[in-house]
Amino acid sequence: MALQVGIVGLPNVGKSTLFNALTSAKAEAANYPFCTIDPNVGVVTVPDPRMDKITGFVKPQSIVPTTMEFVDIAGIVKGASQGEGLGNQFLSNIRQTDAIIHVVRCFSDDNVIHVSGSVDPVRDIEVINTELMLADFETVDKRLKKIEKTAKSTADKKLKIEYDATLKIHSALAKGLPARSVQLDEFEALVARDFHLLTMKPVLYACNVSDTDFAAGGNDWTRAVEKRAEEEGNKAILICSAMEAEIAQLPPEERAEFLSAMNATEPGLHRLIREAYNLLGLWTYFTAGEKEVRAWTIKKGMKAPQAAGVIHTDFEKGFIRAEAYHCEDLFTLKSEAAVKTAGKYRSEGKEYVVQDGDILFFKFNV
Repeated sequence: MALQVGIVGLPNVGKSTLFNALTSAKAEAANYPFCTIDPNVGVVTVPDPRMDKITGFVKPQSIVPTTMEFVDIAGIVKGASQGEGLGNQFLSNIRQTDAIIHVVRCFSDDNVIHVSGSVDPVRDIEVINTELMLADFETVDKRLKKIEKTAKSTADKKLKIEYDATLKIHSALAKGLPARSVQLDEFEALVARDFHLLTMKPVLYACNVSDTDFAAGGNDWTRAVEKRAEEEGNKAILICSAMEAEIAQLPPEERAEFLSAMNATEPGLHRLIREAYNLLGLWTYFTAGEKEVRAWTIKKGMKAPQAAGVIHTDFEKGFIRAEAYHCEDLFTLKSEAAVKTAGKYRSEGKEYVVQDGDILFFKFNV
């Protein structure tokens, strides 16, 4: 399953610099508001050290990691819903995304303009969240007005469910609460998903700090953001966009030395991608053979037939069984043959819940 994440934030908080580092692209990044106008889209390989270990034992002809797509849009300012700045029309570019990374400025630099004149990340979060809610309210309000009269008189159960869900979300947004705060039943949630509401998506706050504060583990601003994220049920991580952009330009052999000097074991971008996975409840399983080792993304708790369907719908329709073992068993025992000898190689049926790190081979018939 393809994962798509939208990047939002005020102008000049480091969004495009972060995007450039993530994708090794060249989105324009400059010290003035609204530098990014058209959305930037980039596909990133999801780092997974387990793949390197698997290929060391299996020795395939090719390696296919899983990927994540990032969409960087123009900076949003207070009043965007009323046309301030570049307005909020660019929000349509991230409505189809699975999650949002909200880049928050947590560094002081007189040479980098702040649209509000001072650094206050919690205030900045409020600005962006308000604009996202206003955009969602406009969407839901239009839908409510369209179906309200018919829904009150119809016997159509589906329309009544849609009306109930729409009314609940409309009420929350009118009170300044995000759509994700609304308690919906299973059927209402299915209807609401089709609205593609921005405030229904999980949020990961990326606290953009200086390299000094990154090495120190943060500052007062980042701690305020972490507290706010916890209150919302979201998460915040530290990132130094400028440093990550520099790392992305280094030859691979020099990156480890650079990271060591910064008291880091891996690029912050790797943590950001992992946290996006965790935020969405995603796991990875592998298929491994002499021809190819490949990573596949699934929802946590997905059963074997549905996991097989990620490869091809025929695999799910004609599912017979899954031959399975865990990558950690391969790392310990050094070969698939040894895994079988140790009794770690299993045959699993339709009710098997695939685990993160499983290596699977599907049997099917269509």
